[in-house]
Amino acid sequence: MLKLNYTEVGLYMERVMTSLEMLIAQRVILAMRLGQTLHVEPGRASFLLPADIPELAHLEAALWQESNSKVSVMPVDDEFVEVSLWGSWIADSAEAHEGMFLTMMSARAEFFVYKLWNESQLHISSLA
Repeated sequence: MLKLNYTEVGLYMERVMTSLEMLIAQRVILAMRLGQTLHVEPGRASFLLPADIPELAHLEAALWQESNSKVSVMPVDDEFVEVSLWGSWIADSAEAHEGMFLTMMSARAEFFVYKLWNESQLHISSLA
């Protein structure tokens, strides 16, 4: 499973071995113990990758082989593609811009999404 944390400073992605249900249940229990509100809903999350990133074709090939992929890759312009994922949004409110997005997909698709996101972060870091 992939966990995308959207924060004030940007996006952080990690692979999580806990089940979707267990992670949501843990977050609900934490919110209850802290007296916080929590909003959970199905939805989509997106992020950009450089269009020329190595192995993007591998992700697209993996997605093409899946009949019901929860991931789509669409060109934005000559420089970027948008990776869009189906999953669950968890935040303090429905209007929150910061929160956690959880998605499950095939192991192969998850591997390439995570790998390409990491590579894009190294690419951005090298430009700074």
